[in-house]
Amino acid sequence: MSVSGSAMPTILAVDDSTVMQNMVKRALGSDYRVIVADNAVDALSVIYHERVSLLLLDVSMPGIDGLELCRTVRNIPQFEELPIIMLTARDGLFDKVQGRLAGATEYLTKPFEADQLRQVVKNFVKLEEAKEGADK
Repeated sequence: MSVSGSAMPTILAVDDSTVMQNMVKRALGSDYRVIVADNAVDALSVIYHERVSLLLLDVSMPGIDGLELCRTVRNIPQFEELPIIMLTARDGLFDKVQGRLAGATEYLTKPFEADQLRQVVKNFVKLEEAKEGADK
């Protein structure tokens, strides 16, 4: 688990590939506090103990896959509005529909461009911060 400054919004990236974890950290690490988890159980622990602004999920993981984790998170009342971006190699229309039905906010396919990932994350983190500001 990697942690940089706490004033930055926190992104949780859940992927069983350390290569993908490192790519996400490189793409987002200068603007966000990036925490990585390689399985659903660790990811759930992190979202309960850290203030996560956005969740990046791989679909294909051993044990509980990203779709099931997404459904689980969506069924927890305090995380109903948490932006969840599926970041996966599955790029078929059926896969994207499954992601949306599971509760994903957005669906990006691998390989991804770092700039594209940064822009999508930035848009959703801004929305999340605006909602939180309105709730106060």
